[in-house]
Amino acid sequence: MDRKEILSKKERIVVKVGTTTITYEETGNINLDKLEKFVRILINLRNQGKKVIVVSSGAVGVGRMVLGLDHRPETEAEKQACAAVGQGRLMMIYEKLFNEYSQLTAQVLLTKESITNAECRKNARQTFDALLKMNVVPIVNENDAISVDELAYGNFGDNDTLAANVAELVGADLLVLLSDIEGMYTADPKTNPNARFIHTVVEIDESLERMAGGSGSDFGTGGMSTKVNAAKIVTDAGADMIIANGDNIYTINDIMAGKKVGTLFLSRQHGKELENELAPERAKFRRQVKRLKKAEEKGHVENGDKVQWNSGGGYGTKETAAAHSYKMEESRYGELYGNTW
Repeated sequence: MDRKEILSKKERIVVKVGTTTITYEETGNINLDKLEKFVRILINLRNQGKKVIVVSSGAVGVGRMVLGLDHRPETEAEKQACAAVGQGRLMMIYEKLFNEYSQLTAQVLLTKESITNAECRKNARQTFDALLKMNVVPIVNENDAISVDELAYGNFGDNDTLAANVAELVGADLLVLLSDIEGMYTADPKTNPNARFIHTVVEIDESLERMAGGSGSDFGTGGMSTKVNAAKIVTDAGADMIIANGDNIYTINDIMAGKKVGTLFLSRQHGKELENELAPERAKFRRQVKRLKKAEEKGHVENGDKVQWNSGGGYGTKETAAAHSYKMEESRYGELYGNTW
């Protein structure tokens, strides 16, 4: 089963946008152009008959800018004040943009108790079901203005975890996490040149969890470790999850079209016959591409097999067919990670 087949069947989708996805890095202000495109993409998903739930970061960042703070909130009270100011402004922008398409939205603010308390959980699920039945797009955030970091109730800590819990709560079959991270690598690509991109994860084990390192921007929270934890929640609930870079907001369209974008975490319902899929090593790419170029220039591969084009446009030997495949893979690799070799 390929990506396109898997993703085309998704009907109830949760999309989480991180702070860095919808704000300008330099100022922390809302990127209205990108947010407008994001809303248009969601409307198109709705037009396809899909149910969409948005988990949006940005309230604290927006409030911080409105209040004129030039630093991340240092105390819980400062964070809650920024959230209280920013959430209303953020929701006002969403409502205005969705209203351009006559699409109703609803603000849903959750605390961790909404998930952990049985009665609260039941009420929250009923609310989501009713909103989706009424063709309303729920826009979810943690109620940072009142959330407390206490053992008895606690808070989600980051919106990756919140989005995963929302996806599990509403019975979504796909969670899309958009942030400033392309996906998952076997190691930090900034420090390890041998790091390989992970296209598909079938099972989250201890080795995969060790690969997850922390990161974070000045405006957002969370890193790869929180995303892997989110993937565990979602896949255990029977849904799939994708981590992708939201810098190009149209990435959502590529994801739903089944293109190999980001890292796809598959739920257990797909079975264990599938395997983790990694991008080839860069050094391996270099060797294969050189072989392909030689084959095209000389009309043969290194072992002397002749290259023959058939009427279907394919190479006549396994070696040259493989080389052609690597050329296509190299092109896609360059698009994803940049031609850095």
